[in-house]
Amino acid sequence: MAEGNRRGSVRVADRLLLAAKRVTPEHYRAVVADYEHGISLYNQEGLADIQMYVGAEGALNRIKERDADLAEFLRHLDHKLNLLLKRVQGERTLFDELRLQKVNLSGSGIAFEAEEEFRKGELLELHLVLLPAYTYICCFGTVVSCEQVGPKERKKTAYRLGVEFTLITDDDQEKLIQHTFKQQSLALRNRRLGAP
Repeated sequence: MAEGNRRGSVRVADRLLLAAKRVTPEHYRAVVADYEHGISLYNQEGLADIQMYVGAEGALNRIKERDADLAEFLRHLDHKLNLLLKRVQGERTLFDELRLQKVNLSGSGIAFEAEEEFRKGELLELHLVLLPAYTYICCFGTVVSCEQVGPKERKKTAYRLGVEFTLITDDDQEKLIQHTFKQQSLALRNRRLGAP
């Protein structure tokens, strides 16, 4: 197994902000074609708030090299301003769709619970916010499994989805891999220290 494949297959249980929605094969092919022609995944229609975010991130990263605290403060201020603008305009934003939930995450895929059933092979557009750094990742994936999970203490039936990433930038995949290694390291350290 290649080193990159091993790194990408490290899985961790995590909590993050997540939004997932079905996309048609036609939409997916259009995004893939754009991506192959150098158009960022973040330039899709309806992601204007993300475009602002990405534009600001470049400037903030340059500032971070000189002053990390100032960059972090400006990053939070930028997020707040973007959210306030959307709310004043009365539009629902992508951020309204994000939910904090437990997931199983790796550089090559994600498993999570959904309130509706999905078919194997369905295409999903995924929006992840890795915590605590608030790293945003937009990617696409294919449903590889969907199993009903019992109601236990739930009022509604839920489904456990397994999704393989099929379109993700190399940079975003590396962010996921670094995040999973960091989470794994924290879990091992906490286990050694006897933390709950």
